Amino acid sequence: MTVPARLFQQWLGAVAGSTSHAAVCRAAGIKRSTLAQQLVRGRVSTATVAAISRSLDLPVVSALAAFPAFNDLSSGMKPPTSAELLSQISDTDLLQEILNRNTAAASLSSPSPLQLSPAPPSSSVRNWLDAIGRAELRQRIASEAGIAPQNLSAQISANRLTVQLAIASARIAGVGFTNGLVATGFLTPAEAGWLPGSREEALRRTANSALLSLASARLESLSRVLRRTEEDKAAVQIVWENLG
Repeated sequence: MTVPARLFQQWLGAVAGSTSHAAVCRAAGIKRSTLAQQLVRGRVSTATVAAISRSLDLPVVSALAAFPAFNDLSSGMKPPTSAELLSQISDTDLLQEILNRNTAAASLSSPSPLQLSPAPPSSSVRNWLDAIGRAELRQRIASEAGIAPQNLSAQISANRLTVQLAIASARIAGVGFTNGLVATGFLTPAEAGWLPGSREEALRRTANSALLSLASARLESLSRVLRRTEEDKAAVQIVWENLG
């Protein structure tokens, strides 16, 4: 998603003053040519706004909220639900937590606290969408965003979701507008307003039965992905064999 170059220039002047574009790009880790091309085209990417905001120690959400397309982003922030928090815990960590609990139960002790992998994990977008709504949610997202369902599915399969679609999904599901941006990796949990240790706390509070059900669903989803990959590889191999 992008913002108008004219509004970006006004915002940049307000937050960076007379600092040159070259200096701003250098501090933000952006190529000067990349910003120049975006300005010429009249649209600047949200990733550019986020990178510059971080380099200036500005809250990314507040920076985006300065643009009309995101003016309610800050006010739409809500704490993530337990399901959203769990969706941003990797499959490996879920399985390790189950093993830790089983080991602790066998020795009549408390399970050791688990150091979680950084968010977002692989399949974070699919996990988040599953956490915030049923299957028809994706149909509503595609319909209201005006995109083909297969294009949405392709983004999900690639573990991607545009900023626009992530926010639209959150609106439809009634959850915090910034939560999906954590799942896509656009925002860190802290930038989205998630409390430190909230994922760990959600995992700790999850009952054994619910944890096993979640892990089972994750493994089933992974199984389907691997099956499709194996079928695709087999089909390609057949083509090569037929070509001789």
